[in-house]
Amino acid sequence: MDKRIILGIAGLLLALITIAWLLPDKTANTGDTLPWRITHPTPDTTHVLGVTLGSSNLSDAEQIYQEAAEVSLFKASAGKMVVEAFFEEVKMNGLKAKIVLTIAVPAEELQGMFDRGLRMNATASGKRITLNTDDLARVRKAPISSLSYLPTVRLEEAVLNKRFGTPAERIRENKSGAVHWLYPQHGLDVTLGGDEKPLLQYVSPRDFEQLRAPLLASGEVLK
Repeated sequence: MDKRIILGIAGLLLALITIAWLLPDKTANTGDTLPWRITHPTPDTTHVLGVTLGSSNLSDAEQIYQEAAEVSLFKASAGKMVVEAFFEEVKMNGLKAKIVLTIAVPAEELQGMFDRGLRMNATASGKRITLNTDDLARVRKAPISSLSYLPTVRLEEAVLNKRFGTPAERIRENKSGAVHWLYPQHGLDVTLGGDEKPLLQYVSPRDFEQLRAPLLASGEVLK
């Protein structure tokens, strides 16, 4: 196939996906799983992409996303441990994305899960542990504490501004240059990095300062 035709098709597909973000939402029965539909069942909770942070668990998410998650315990080089569930490709309302959930496992249980792990793989930032069957079952019933949404296409700032509005604050990382659009009322951090695809991270509003504080420590507030 002619290279120009291939490039033309790729450009058309990118345009169609971007239009999906810009057009008004007309399908009421699928609105709950759009990334810009953020509600708060209580002042301290966030409902987005079909799950309620702090309430829904991993089993709930797997049913909603119709995909089995890849679950691992990560131990950073600095020693901090966290359990994450990774969804390779979630399709909702014509939009494709990767989704990463952080699972709220009590800190006192993490070391035991680490010690009982079946396999350990080194990563650029630490170690990744495969959980045993019993621990994996426990994780699937634990609540989700945060959700990261990684769309498969790069989106313009104008599109994000239309969907989420003007951020309360913007912080640029000194090291990478990435800019974070912060929406504390929604517990949302949208990370933009030049030509990189955006990263949308959702937490409960009460936990938002845990996202903001490290950014302030290693970045600068933009006017």
